[in-house]
Amino acid sequence: MNVAGLTLSVSTLLLAALPISAQAHEVGGGEHGPSVVSLDWGAADTLDELGLAEHLVGVPHQSAPAYVSHLVKGRADIGGLKEPDVEAIAGLEPDLILVTGRQSGSLEALKAVAETRDVTLEEGNYFEALSSKVLSLASPYHAEEKAREKLAALESDIATAREGLAENLDALVVIHNDGRYVLRQEPIVTELLQIDQPALPNSVEPVSRGERTFYPLTPANIAEMAPDTLYVVDRSAAIGQSPMDTDALKAALADAGGADIGVTVLSPGLWYLSGNGLQSVRAQMDEILGGL
Repeated sequence: MNVAGLTLSVSTLLLAALPISAQAHEVGGGEHGPSVVSLDWGAADTLDELGLAEHLVGVPHQSAPAYVSHLVKGRADIGGLKEPDVEAIAGLEPDLILVTGRQSGSLEALKAVAETRDVTLEEGNYFEALSSKVLSLASPYHAEEKAREKLAALESDIATAREGLAENLDALVVIHNDGRYVLRQEPIVTELLQIDQPALPNSVEPVSRGERTFYPLTPANIAEMAPDTLYVVDRSAAIGQSPMDTDALKAALADAGGADIGVTVLSPGLWYLSGNGLQSVRAQMDEILGGL
């Protein structure tokens, strides 16, 4: 197990030139910073962690994961993650709207309301991309120093967690959707905690949809991979459909020779509807460590 420091440390980030997305720039809202509507829970939890929740005026109530339920109270409901209520958002007169690719169908309408910023993580090194996002969210409020402190603390806790892991661990993360499973490449596991993912069997064939490639897995495939722990992100439960039958999955794994595989069902809202924020990354890391 590699327990070395993160590929790019926070101290290195402070010396390097930040990406354009992380550089401070003026947004409406005066000296106290902009009022914000967030359609990304990772951005919302980051603002909360930085002590900036007072600037958050609207969030999508119906998709709120449990860990951010407190952010719903006293704030306007702005619809769903995929179908935001543009009229409700316009009524709030925000200075800034935070979006991701989930809102692509409403993007032009949102841009007509206020400045709209895509907070989707950049490709590449995960911690570097997360740091860029956090610093970008902090910059309109001149809260970069606090953001750096939070990132440094997170980096230290990741390193400590790595050092406490047993040698030669491996784990597999899958998404469940209506009785089917697909591989999830999860940087919390493979990059931050540096837990290995077992190799895919040769029998697993990729499926392409547009620019995305998926790897469907059966319980027999998973048993052949034989991870120490199987983590399941239950999309069905996250979107209000019938949740996965965990006992049925365990039985299917046992029938295929995978009775010794530990199965951990992760918090659906945290993993499918959120992530990539200061609070959510910590919560996700804790769930992974708790399942080992």
